[in-house]
Amino acid sequence: MLGLDPISNADNLPPDADKPRRAPSATRYHARMTASANPTTTDFLADLRARGLIHQCTDEASLTEHLRTADMSNGGRRAYVGFDPTADSLTIGNLVGIITLGRWQRAGHTPIVVTGGGTGLIGDPSGKSAERQLLTPERVAANVRSIKKIFSRVLDFAAAGNSAVMTDNYDWLGKLTYLDALRDIGKHFSVNMMIQKDSVRERLHNRDQGISYTEFSYMILQSYDFLHLHRERGVTLQMGGSDQWGNIVGGCDLIRRAATPPEVIAANPDLSAQEAMGPARAPKTYGLTWPLVTKADGTKFGKTESGAIWLSTASGPDDASPSRTSPYQFYQFWLNAADADVVRFLKTFTFIPVDQIAALEDSHTADPGKRTAHRALARHMTEMLHGPAEADKAEAATRALFSKPAAAGDHDGPFVLPPDLVTSAPSSSHDRALLDGVGIALLDLLPQTSLAKSKTEARTLLSQNSVSVNGRAAAADARLTTASLLEGSLIALRKGKKNWHLTRWG
Repeated sequence: MLGLDPISNADNLPPDADKPRRAPSATRYHARMTASANPTTTDFLADLRARGLIHQCTDEASLTEHLRTADMSNGGRRAYVGFDPTADSLTIGNLVGIITLGRWQRAGHTPIVVTGGGTGLIGDPSGKSAERQLLTPERVAANVRSIKKIFSRVLDFAAAGNSAVMTDNYDWLGKLTYLDALRDIGKHFSVNMMIQKDSVRERLHNRDQGISYTEFSYMILQSYDFLHLHRERGVTLQMGGSDQWGNIVGGCDLIRRAATPPEVIAANPDLSAQEAMGPARAPKTYGLTWPLVTKADGTKFGKTESGAIWLSTASGPDDASPSRTSPYQFYQFWLNAADADVVRFLKTFTFIPVDQIAALEDSHTADPGKRTAHRALARHMTEMLHGPAEADKAEAATRALFSKPAAAGDHDGPFVLPPDLVTSAPSSSHDRALLDGVGIALLDLLPQTSLAKSKTEARTLLSQNSVSVNGRAAAADARLTTASLLEGSLIALRKGKKNWHLTRWG
């Protein structure tokens, strides 16, 4: 094993790691959220098991011993998860891999993020029913740059002793010639074995599309990633979703075969490298997968009516990328998890200790209407990805949208204009001059909105205390003035619990 010890921090940090971000650093987040929950070195697998996050492992007993004997003063063991840059952000489905690396680091080991600048040019056939659309090298490189900052929200790239490492597999795959690949890597792969892998077999036999030689070769490239990282960084564990099992096992076997004398392979062509060499002589590498996340109702996880849930938010008003999800929408996704899913999502996606999750489960069972588990899940995830300030805003916006209006005299904090309200609620434009002086009577304004068809209906609504202004119940004689404006030009009206109308004043 040719580890580089200690691993230098020079290539650890994302390129923009020194730039200010709204998201908290992993160091601060780690200290705040997991101070009471750090597993010991030997607890990594036990924690995964308790959360239901071990689907397959090449040799769990041996891996447990491998972790137990790690030199924790030198960064422990090294594990990696790969992320192909198919878009300029990552979706919520990638979170399990990022968070599992976070659990690995919190157990004292060194996590390595591999961005697929090389494999992203090919496309992984795993879980796909048709050939991927090939991206240009320029697009892949841009996507790699864009997704790098996401990882620093969960992983600590400045930890003492076991800093997270980020590397791009284009750095070594881009230097690999076709002849090198065939001669030094391809000779270790049996086509008979490759076509038995689920990702290939399903495309060959159960799909009309078939599979190209390009995607068929993906397994070889991912396996070579593991070999390269094992040789250059001492990586001994690759992790991924259950659909990656064939690729991961292929990498373990390539490492063993590359260390096996050619005469041994020639004499045992049908045996794995470990069988041919004997367990004692074979390099110790491992593979571990977690179950793919599903929803109890059978619908696809991470999708909403408006599309995928992304891990990036818009960087500014000019950011028009479709791969964006606001902190408020992110919060709402978790808050709206089905009762049948919320405890499983807490175990899968959060760093909340398992015993605390059990307490949340008991609370939810006793009184589902309080939604204690849902709010804990939404808060934890939004703070992790977007920071405490954005989590506070998302909670305030949720209260504003769905809570009972405050009484007219109550002052429990400023009204937070929910982001979705600005973009989706019915709206109307009005002359700002009407707000000068004593302003305009709400009774006169309501018929000009979608909330009342006539002044008579408006009077009835006001007499029933059914109208609120900026989250506060409106009196029958309420008037709107310039003091009522939000963000200098908006006033939010609500009828009942769910009917909103936004008035714009210019």
